[in-house]
Amino acid sequence: QVQLVESGGGLVQAGDSLRLSCAASGRIFMFYGMGWFRQAPGKEREFVAGISWTGYDTSYADSVKGRFTISRDNARSTVFLQMNSLKPEDTGVYYCALAPGAGTLARTRAGYEYWGQGTQVTVSS
Repeated sequence: QVQLVESGGGLVQAGDSLRLSCAASGRIFMFYGMGWFRQAPGKEREFVAGISWTGYDTSYADSVKGRFTISRDNARSTVFLQMNSLKPEDTGVYYCALAPGAGTLARTRAGYEYWGQGTQVTVSS
C-alpha cells in the first residue's frame, strides 16, 4: 500500500503565501507522477497541478497559473505546492495524489490511483 500525508495548510489572508507538502511512503513505485487537487464546499474536486516523475513536465489549472508552483524531491518521496498571491476562491481541502508510471502527468481524478487525506486551506478576504 501507498500512504500519502499532506501538510502545510492553514488560515491566511488574501495575498499571502503557503507551501503544501505531501510525503509518500509504503510500497512506492519506482516511477510515478504526482498531482494536487482541491475541493471547495459544495463543489467537485478539481485538478490544481501535476508533475511527472522527472519534474520536467508540469501542468496547472488555468485558475492557478502564474501563482502556484509544483515541485518534487524524489530522494525524499515528497511533492510540494508553493501557493502565492492566494485568493479567497483558493479556499478548500487540498489533496495530493499519486499515479504510477514514469511519464504520467494526468489532469483528471481518474488518472490517479492513490490519495492523501487532505489539508485545509482557508483564505480570508
